[in-house]
Amino acid sequence: MTWDVLVQAFGLVTQPYTLGVMLLAAMFGLFVGSMPGLTATMATALLIPFTFFMDPVPAISVIVTAVATAIFAGDIPGALLRIPGTPASAAYCDETYAMTRKGLAERALGIGLVTSVIGGLVGAVVLSFSAPFLAKFAIKFSSFEYFWLACLGLSCAVIISSGSTIKGFVSLLIGLFIATIGIDGTAGHPRFTFGNVELMAGISFIPAMIGMFAISEVLRYVASTHKPLTVPNHPPSPVFRGLGPILRKYKMNIVQGSGLGAIIGILPGAGADIAAWISYALAKKRSKTPEKFGTGHPEGLVAAGAANNASIAGAWVPAIVFGIPGDSITAVVIGVLYMKGMNPGPMVFIQSPELIYAVFMAFFLANLALLPLGFAAIRMSRQVLRVPQRILMPIILMFCVVGAFAINNTVFGVTLMLALGILAYIMEENGFPVAPAILGIVLGGMVEDNFMSSMIKADGELMGFFSRPIAATLGVVTILLWMTPLLLALWRRARRSGADSAAP
Repeated sequence: MTWDVLVQAFGLVTQPYTLGVMLLAAMFGLFVGSMPGLTATMATALLIPFTFFMDPVPAISVIVTAVATAIFAGDIPGALLRIPGTPASAAYCDETYAMTRKGLAERALGIGLVTSVIGGLVGAVVLSFSAPFLAKFAIKFSSFEYFWLACLGLSCAVIISSGSTIKGFVSLLIGLFIATIGIDGTAGHPRFTFGNVELMAGISFIPAMIGMFAISEVLRYVASTHKPLTVPNHPPSPVFRGLGPILRKYKMNIVQGSGLGAIIGILPGAGADIAAWISYALAKKRSKTPEKFGTGHPEGLVAAGAANNASIAGAWVPAIVFGIPGDSITAVVIGVLYMKGMNPGPMVFIQSPELIYAVFMAFFLANLALLPLGFAAIRMSRQVLRVPQRILMPIILMFCVVGAFAINNTVFGVTLMLALGILAYIMEENGFPVAPAILGIVLGGMVEDNFMSSMIKADGELMGFFSRPIAATLGVVTILLWMTPLLLALWRRARRSGADSAAP
């Protein structure tokens, strides 16, 4: 890399046309992300026809900007209405909603905005300077490593669940069961479909997420006769007031979330949602006050918000260097790269270095633009809270129906959303948290597919899961994490017994 290449790249990305389309893409991303059911992946897919008529740098910059803003915008309906706008926002939706109930909606969204920008910038640095090295590390992951990684993610269910650990575990099992519905990927045999053709495709995550978060909230409002579900009518507060002390206090959470998000993003198939879940769970595990999580506490929100956007840039590492999509978004992007003559692979750094570094610079510009645009979106979003609940709830229900229908353009998605919404309502009314069930649905397929692939490779030998250095390390860490609560309980019991016997 020479200074000439950097100057050329900077000139390409700062052209008025490129900056103009990036601004339009940012507003489009904010809109799509804030609509429940419309994901960042969908925003990317909707932009593809427009990229046909653009040069390579504007085309890629448009996608980069839309995705960065859409991931943050998913926090807005999550905080205001407990409806995650994107799957990546589901991990800390309850936390931000709890802050809104306290009259701290602007603070919750301000924390999410600033940490998203910081995480996005860290991810862009990782992408720019460490792409070849980190991609070589990620390419070493096989089904054994991904199995343990998914198990590590499932372990977060016990950590993130508030209240009874047993109920959190049962909720996780419900999510894993839902994930098994459909055609068995290994044997090709239908499971729990009851002869329904629609169920053979499995349970789509988006209708499940909308139903278990949004519909359950609508049902709770309908069923509530004594205590209406209203948000405290606090006057709007400045978005960035009080953020400085919070960010300074939890600066290590920002570092942890940004670094972890970038690393998880690099792993093909992981993505922003898994990065957010793991970062939030790790923040709770390391916290001195874990009992505050879920009550409107910013500590976990800081880590997960940074992980979200950091993982976006991380997912581009294997996509650009090896042509392996890091997530569903980069799977679409790879097609655009080929269409624009920027064939992914090591040679692209030699043949078109100025184009690649222009894309890297677009990540920095997109995240910097997110700050003022996100601020404007937060200020406008406050108006949602002024709408009376009897009017707002039918509108929410309408958006939920549209979002669930839009996934496959079938009424079955709406039916699925309603059924899982009723299930989530019953669970929460009986003290079973919904978040572990969502996590089980997200990671269930990944666990099963990689377990079956690994068993076939290892010829049925369980020790095959420890036959590779990285897999063995992940396996030992995961098992130790599982054993820690049991060992701590036994140690406390032994200590208590020793104290009782020593007493006169």
